[in-house]
Amino acid sequence: METCDSPGGARSETQGGADLNIIDAAELVDGGLESLADFREHEQVLHCRHEASGLSAFIGVHSTELGPSLGGCRMWPYDSEIEALTDVLRLSMAMSFKHAVADNPRGGGKAVIIGDPKTDKSPELLRAFGRFVDSLGGAYITAEDVGTAVEDMHIIREATPHIAGLPVEDGGSGDPSPVTAYGVFCAIQAAVSHTRGNPYNPRAPLADITVALQGLGHVGWCLAGHLHEARAKLIVSDIDDAKAARACEEFGATSVGIGEVFDVEADVFAPCALGGVLNKDTVARLRTPIIAGGANNQLADEEMARMLQVQGILYAPDYVANAGGIINISYEGPDYSLDKALRHAERIGKTLIEIFHVAEREGMTTAAVADRMAMERLGAG
Repeated sequence: METCDSPGGARSETQGGADLNIIDAAELVDGGLESLADFREHEQVLHCRHEASGLSAFIGVHSTELGPSLGGCRMWPYDSEIEALTDVLRLSMAMSFKHAVADNPRGGGKAVIIGDPKTDKSPELLRAFGRFVDSLGGAYITAEDVGTAVEDMHIIREATPHIAGLPVEDGGSGDPSPVTAYGVFCAIQAAVSHTRGNPYNPRAPLADITVALQGLGHVGWCLAGHLHEARAKLIVSDIDDAKAARACEEFGATSVGIGEVFDVEADVFAPCALGGVLNKDTVARLRTPIIAGGANNQLADEEMARMLQVQGILYAPDYVANAGGIINISYEGPDYSLDKALRHAERIGKTLIEIFHVAEREGMTTAAVADRMAMERLGAG
């Protein structure tokens, strides 16, 4: 691969005549990245365009204090580049905190591709993205996320070795969703045990618990399976009516509309779709004493954590509850063990119990306690 300087600080990388136009994302924002509320001292934020494949993507590296940054690649039809940039900033910082709290020797990074994964994704686009990842020289390691799958990682690997979450036959750990879902299940167990004053037990029955589950993607579906096995009652909501109907058939769930899930009476609300679902409107409508789910960036803003606290709703910070995926990836290698990854994921519940106790003792929100814990570990790193 050849690299050359371009006007305006851009870098043009070529391979087989296919150009990548890579620039500092600050060039897209009036006043620079520091003017954005979600900047939070990122180490590196880049934007890449590849005209031939239609690629438009961002990579955000928030921190490499604990090791090379590792985070998934999300593909989504964002309305604008600024919306995509804001998402990558929030997601990459959350990855730094997630790795730190989960005791993973990795830094925080994330990538987003602008486009509809159902219609815009192609092998050419994925390979171009792989070359974009490769241009960072290992500072960022990519993996799957919303809109990308293990099969896509196989194609991206053709252009870069800096990739995780590969299929098992390729020496990876496969789909991380089952371990993510198990970690969220442990988070629910921890929250339920805390509110009832019982010891944390990830194998406790939940026969008298009702969970309102939003989103039946890979993680949401696996979580529904764990909850059903624990005999919890399920209320489900998904934009795909067929998935909701299947959950009713297989898990005995009750289905509600996507706008109704915030109004149902339940013991736990488990958001497992996209982020930002907890805002002033939805939080005011909630009729659940616990929130524990697999979605990233569940809070629309920091004020929501305080609003939940005032309403007496116990919130399991999202990046703590959904750390099972990156825990699974951290065990990749010739000695990969799913059982070891699952046992590590069970520690999510113990971490949350600690967070819950500190929050009560010091009058802090659980989100603030988790952030402080993460920053202390990043500082130690």
